[in-house]
Amino acid sequence: MSGFVFSEKPIRIDRGEGVYLYDTNGTEYLDFGASYACTPVGHCHPEVVDAATSQLEDLFYVQASYPHAARTALYRKLADSAPVDVENVWLCNSGTEANEAALKFARHATGRSKIVATKRGFHGRTMGSLAATWKDKYKEGFGPLAGGVEFVEYGDAEAMAEAVDEDTAAVIIEPLQGEGGINPVPKAYLQSVRVETATAGAALILDEIQTGLGRTGELWAADKYDVVPDVLTTAKGLASGLPMGATLCRDWIAEDAGNHGSTFSGGPVVSAAAGATLDVIEREGLPSHAADVGAYIRGEIEARLGDEIREVRGHGLMIGVEVRRGSNRLLRDLAIEHDILALPAGRTVLRLLPPLTVEREHGDELVDALEDILA
Repeated sequence: MSGFVFSEKPIRIDRGEGVYLYDTNGTEYLDFGASYACTPVGHCHPEVVDAATSQLEDLFYVQASYPHAARTALYRKLADSAPVDVENVWLCNSGTEANEAALKFARHATGRSKIVATKRGFHGRTMGSLAATWKDKYKEGFGPLAGGVEFVEYGDAEAMAEAVDEDTAAVIIEPLQGEGGINPVPKAYLQSVRVETATAGAALILDEIQTGLGRTGELWAADKYDVVPDVLTTAKGLASGLPMGATLCRDWIAEDAGNHGSTFSGGPVVSAAAGATLDVIEREGLPSHAADVGAYIRGEIEARLGDEIREVRGHGLMIGVEVRRGSNRLLRDLAIEHDILALPAGRTVLRLLPPLTVEREHGDELVDALEDILA
C-alpha cells in the first residue's frame, strides 16, 4: 500500500538538521530545495522544536473562537511584520487555502467577480486558486473551475491596465514567479499594478507563499518592491514545515470578509511553531543574510558556469538557473553524484530554495557540483 498522488523519489529521508537531510542509510544531503521553501530557519531548529514541543505538552488543539496565547501572539507578530495597514490576519493550513480566502474576501468586499491573474503564475491546486493558476497541466480533468478569471502577460503593464476595470474584484500576482520559472519583474511594473487596482477600486493580492519570510532579501517581497497590497498571503515556511498559511488584509477587506472559516485555523501547536520561526528569522537577520549569500551564489554561477547556462535570475535565496539541457537529469545527477537536493521550475530551470541559513561555503559546494556535472 502506498500513496497515489506523489511519485516517490528513491531517497528515504529519515531526519534533518540545519541545512542537511539524512536518509535511512545515513547519507548526508545538502538541501537546496527546503521542500519548496518550507524550512527557512533550517531543519529542526531547536527554538522551533522547543516551542512546538512545549505547546504539545499543554494543549494540542482548541478552535479559533477561543483565544489562545500562541495564536494571539502570532496574530500580533504577523501584523507587526507586514506592510503598513495590512494588519488583519486570518490563519489556515496551506498556501492554496490562503489564496482561496484572499479571492473570497476580495469578491465579498468589492461586490465584483472578475479576477485578473498572470500567465505562468501559480496560486494553488484547490478549485478557486487553481482557476487563477495558468498552466493547463494542473487543470486537466478538474473542470469546470471557478469562472471570471482573465490572464494577462506577466510584466506587461499595458496589458494589466487594459484588463483591470470596474468589474474587477482583484488582481492576484506573485512578486517573483516561482513555479513559472523564477521570473522577476521590475519594481515599476508592480507599482503600476498597485496604481491600476487602486484607481479601479479593486484589491491587489500579493501571493507571497514562496517569496515571503525573508526569501528574497526582505521579510516580504512587497517591501523590496515598495508596494503595499490590500491582501498578502503566505504559507510554506511560516511554521517551519508544519501546515500553516495566513491571509493578511487591510481594514476595508477584513471588515467585509463575509462568512468564512476553517476548523484548524491557527491551532496552538502550529501557532507556537510559527511564532518561533518568525522570532528566529528576525533575531538572526535571515533576510539580509539571504540577500548576501544569494548574491554570492548567483555571481559564482554566472562567473564559473556562464557558457554552460542560459541565465541566472531571482532575488535573495530564490534562484533560478536556466540550463541548456533538461533540469530533471541535472537534478538526478546532483542528488546521486553529489548528495545535493534541489528542485525544478519547468523543464529547463533549476530552482534553488535552500534554508535561509546556508552559508557561502554551501554555495561553493553547489557550484562545484554543477561545474562538474555540466562539464
